[in-house]
Amino acid sequence: MDNSAWNGNESVVVPGIAAPSTVACVRSLGRRGIRTIVVSSDETTPAFQSKYCDEAVRVPSPHEDLVAYKEALRSLAMRPDVRTIIPVREPDIYVLSKYRDEFAEYVSTPWPTFETLARAQDRMRLFDAADTAGVAAPETALFTTEPDQERKWIVKPRYTILGDEYVDEYTPETCIAPPSTQYLESTRGATTEDIHTEMHHVPLVQEYVSTTEEYGFFALYDEGNPLATFQHRQRRGYSYAGGPSSFRESVDIPALEEAGLALLDELDWHGLAMVEFLHDEETGEFKLMEVNPRFWSSLPFSVQTGSDFPYYYWLLANGEQDLIDHDYQSGIGGHLLRGELLYLHSVLTKDIDLVEKPSMTEAVTDVAWSLYDQPRFDYLSRDDPRPFVRDLWNTLSTLR
Repeated sequence: MDNSAWNGNESVVVPGIAAPSTVACVRSLGRRGIRTIVVSSDETTPAFQSKYCDEAVRVPSPHEDLVAYKEALRSLAMRPDVRTIIPVREPDIYVLSKYRDEFAEYVSTPWPTFETLARAQDRMRLFDAADTAGVAAPETALFTTEPDQERKWIVKPRYTILGDEYVDEYTPETCIAPPSTQYLESTRGATTEDIHTEMHHVPLVQEYVSTTEEYGFFALYDEGNPLATFQHRQRRGYSYAGGPSSFRESVDIPALEEAGLALLDELDWHGLAMVEFLHDEETGEFKLMEVNPRFWSSLPFSVQTGSDFPYYYWLLANGEQDLIDHDYQSGIGGHLLRGELLYLHSVLTKDIDLVEKPSMTEAVTDVAWSLYDQPRFDYLSRDDPRPFVRDLWNTLSTLR
């Protein structure tokens, strides 16, 4: 990594995280001669190991002090070579949108205003927007009383991130990732107050949609206008119950695009978004789950299909969105090898309510065949192998 002067090259700041999205950004932009600055509080982040990481900068963790993290990003934004910052996780887009005016003094800000962002990060407001847009969604309400026990429900956080803009008792320095979604059957015996305490706020109770068909609709918007879109179907997640994607395939489904565009149009979106849907096999509808207002963890696969969103984002940030030549190949698959290991680990060690677990033989066979049939990988790259080695080592250390 070259930590010397920027020598006139334009730069981009990318937060370094465990998900492969950071590596996808530095590879895409670095191969085009755009200087990449990876920032992280964690020295083990795989992107630090990429040959396309031109500069590695240690910054405070947003989960420990969000204001200090903002100041570190703003300090980099003030540099004359830096053109923009790329959000890859919820704290990034939260802090960039909240302090958008401060960053706009120095860099391009292709991300939503905070009022727009709040309609995505507050799931109650999001499902209201979906209703207005005519987009299907599961029955959802604040978890203030026990729902009908004859039906299946899940409990999920109301907010995708907990900060002072959403929870009154928090300070500007506070940034907490909310607990994971729970199946209501597993919380029997707990009072609503117990669950509020565990979730650190009043969460949602939502109708359980019994399906294994998870889809993602991905888009880059310019002030309410879509510049590029992409779709994939998730075939496996980190867990046999779902979760982040470990194996997915690209698709092109008009009804999915119609639902994704309708929602983002209603939000008058600007910047990046991943809209998650479940396909209800009984009704045929794509039902909204959530919106991730930043780059998604499976970004390397999007790039491999031809949807080079990091470069599209760069073009938008530099006012060259007319140069976006968008297309992608549908019907192909790709893997996160770490995710496949976690999937098999979940089959071996976990029992999850409401979800039927495959046999270990079936799980191993499915993973092995798909690796042979669709040999595309998020981290593994012949010309840039070190991020894969670092990620594998991190995974093995965690499992141990």
